[in-house]
Amino acid sequence: MPHLPRLALLLLVVGLASCAVHRQSVQTSEWTYVETATEPVARHEAAFVSVGDRYYLLGGRGIRPVSIYDKSTSEWTEGAPPPVEIHHFQPVVYRGEVYLLGAMTGGYPGETPLPHVYIYNPDRDEWRRGHEIPEDRRRGGAGAVEHDGRIYLICGIRDGHRGDHKTWLDVYDPTTGDWERLPDAPRPRDHFQAAVVDGKIYAAAGRTTVAATNPFANTIGAVDVYDTETRRWITLPNELPTRRAGTAAIAVDKRVVVIGGESDTQEPAHAEVEALDVASGDWTALPPLVRGRHGTGAIHHDGSLIMASGCGMRGGEPELADMIRARVE
Repeated sequence: MPHLPRLALLLLVVGLASCAVHRQSVQTSEWTYVETATEPVARHEAAFVSVGDRYYLLGGRGIRPVSIYDKSTSEWTEGAPPPVEIHHFQPVVYRGEVYLLGAMTGGYPGETPLPHVYIYNPDRDEWRRGHEIPEDRRRGGAGAVEHDGRIYLICGIRDGHRGDHKTWLDVYDPTTGDWERLPDAPRPRDHFQAAVVDGKIYAAAGRTTVAATNPFANTIGAVDVYDTETRRWITLPNELPTRRAGTAAIAVDKRVVVIGGESDTQEPAHAEVEALDVASGDWTALPPLVRGRHGTGAIHHDGSLIMASGCGMRGGEPELADMIRARVE
């Protein structure tokens, strides 16, 4: 390399490092529909997870049977319905079973928090009622993530869509049923999903819902992060670029990807896909969904981000019965 002044050399090194970071960032292909032999049961305010090589849609408004997708046949089949109506929750896969907590039941706008954890066993296609949730910590529309064998429940709302938004953070031990109260989040939020990267829990998107004024307003841009080791919260300097609630969130390659949602700024559900680099704190826009949606989840499987079902407009209609995919590159 020819001789360069120290400042120029430093700028060159920084530039090369920046290029390397850019090349390593999460990129996805355009989203496309997945052709399937059969369709799932349409639903929203539900869950989408993968266990092994199968995909599962669970819960939603009303009592809907589990929809099970088998990649080998490209078919959706129906599994067992839950024992109660379960909606507005983020599922957690723990030891091959799906745990549902921080959920609501009942009709809009006065839905009530479920008093128990509910568990779905994919191998047996069976539901069971799990531990009781402490009465004074029950809420719905909360974020939930698993870390080191325990499930963290973040924020939520106590009174359906009417109010009583919470800053609560709890950790639940699925083996013993023990609940521990942890430091409150910097702000309340509901209708969101959380993600965990390297022991840090990221709460992005969501809102504080007030049905009496505008249930789609009060969306939140701030991103709050809880460190499970130090037990402290911080708020990141860079907000979520597109404020919305009813989002899906997933950790992919040290990024937190926030997908879809609904807001008071537009009637169609949001199609935005935005990724947070947890090292730099910067956000990147990824290709949008082929059709916007809210009230469902996302999985990362076989090199793709995949979504199924949800609602195509803000509110509750139309419920979708499709599956879409984007390759992670």
